[in-house]
Amino acid sequence: MSKKLLIIDDSALMRRVISDIIKSDIRYEVADIASNGLEGFDLIVANPNKYDVILLDINMPKMNGLELLEQLQKRRIRQTIVVVSTVAKKDAKETIKALELGAFDFVTKPENFIETKSDSFKEKLLSIIEVASSSSNRTKTYTTYKERPRDTTKSTEQTARISSLQRPRTAPGAFKAESYRGVKSNQNKIVALATSTGGPKSLQDVIPYLPANLDAAVVLVQHMPKGFTASLASRLNDLSKVKVKEAAHGDVIEKGCVYIAPGGSQMRIAKSGSLHKIVITDEPARGGLKPCADIMYESLTESGFDDITCVVLTGMGADGTSGIKQLKKSKNVYVISQNEETCVVYGMPKNVAEAGLSNEVRALGEIAGSITKNVGVR
Repeated sequence: MSKKLLIIDDSALMRRVISDIIKSDIRYEVADIASNGLEGFDLIVANPNKYDVILLDINMPKMNGLELLEQLQKRRIRQTIVVVSTVAKKDAKETIKALELGAFDFVTKPENFIETKSDSFKEKLLSIIEVASSSSNRTKTYTTYKERPRDTTKSTEQTARISSLQRPRTAPGAFKAESYRGVKSNQNKIVALATSTGGPKSLQDVIPYLPANLDAAVVLVQHMPKGFTASLASRLNDLSKVKVKEAAHGDVIEKGCVYIAPGGSQMRIAKSGSLHKIVITDEPARGGLKPCADIMYESLTESGFDDITCVVLTGMGADGTSGIKQLKKSKNVYVISQNEETCVVYGMPKNVAEAGLSNEVRALGEIAGSITKNVGVR
């Protein structure tokens, strides 16, 4: 049975272009079309279980895309929504806001008729629709931190494997800052985090819950194109106790600071005397990814960090697995991966766990506590 899609766009041309793309793939069908946000909202409310994926523009009359997302969130109507808009390129802040409000992912809409005929737009759109429509966590799109399940029950086999890898840690419980004082405070530590689809929203359940006096820096790869990571960093910085910034070439890595790899570039960490610095390069994408988490992890093999905590959150694909595997050959590495139940897409953390690399598999709401517990505070 074909997957049903709803197109919400005020441009007659784009409605036609997107419809033709969808109709070119027998797996999908255009179930309905709306010419503005209000019309689209009414269709969703009237048919909450009808659509497998909704393609949503941002700038529209009567009700724009962000207003529609806000109304769905207020009514707890859970849908899988992909933003298709020129705003995704012109105003990254609105794109980040859409992802915060529950959008699954985004595609930049072509700005002229010639570009609408390009294979790259068609392939990108169909690729995201494929992942979005097959996501097993569709009903969790609007799950909040307080609602998120905290059950980390695993199979007996998985529990045994992970327990055998774990280093002794303080027993689980309330994460009070004073309980971390003195934990490996004399060691040089860093947290290296990787995420993709679902990451911008999920990071808000991790980074803002890290203490300002975290005894480590955080380097972070979020799969995003050029022009979006600065807005993501700014938004997280506003919400967090730690300092969050888009990484820049030559940044000296400092504890209590989060460095997000710039979209469209690769990020490495290099030792510079007694310090470590960020190295931003224009080297090619690896596996289509730029930035790529494997490159970040591999660069840490030559670093002077004594203790590395790797964190892998929601995302499609397997980025991070080979890098962590290589890193573990030469460094003291502790791996925390997100569990399936709280992932938007259980791809990256699944590959890490199935490779036997995870020391902990945690629900999203527990990740910040696990990081803090592992590295301590100053």
